[in-house]
Amino acid sequence: MKTNQTTGDSRTPSLPYGYSRECIHDREGQIHIVAEFHAHRIQPARIAYRVGIDIAFIEELIAGEAEIGRFDRLVTHYRKKRFASRMKDSKAKKGGVQYELQQKISREFEQEVDL
Repeated sequence: MKTNQTTGDSRTPSLPYGYSRECIHDREGQIHIVAEFHAHRIQPARIAYRVGIDIAFIEELIAGEAEIGRFDRLVTHYRKKRFASRMKDSKAKKGGVQYELQQKISREFEQEVDL
């Protein structure tokens, strides 16, 4: 166990403000995680908090400053995957409720694609 040199404190140092844990993923994994969370409309600060990915890197990806074309393709892939999953789950409903839910899911997906 490491100790703090100046105070003799044996506790581990705290993570930067806004992070709940240290990130254990490599850069490739981080890109996929951010793309999937972004496709599910999770805010950047929440992604950083839950997974420990640097918030500056998350914002660069979302803003299109890093991994430009690749990140967009991954987000599109995860949005389509989410759409298919939601449509499959809507099959548990019957009749008009199912129809309304599928229409809502389709409208939301179209709005996401237009973004």
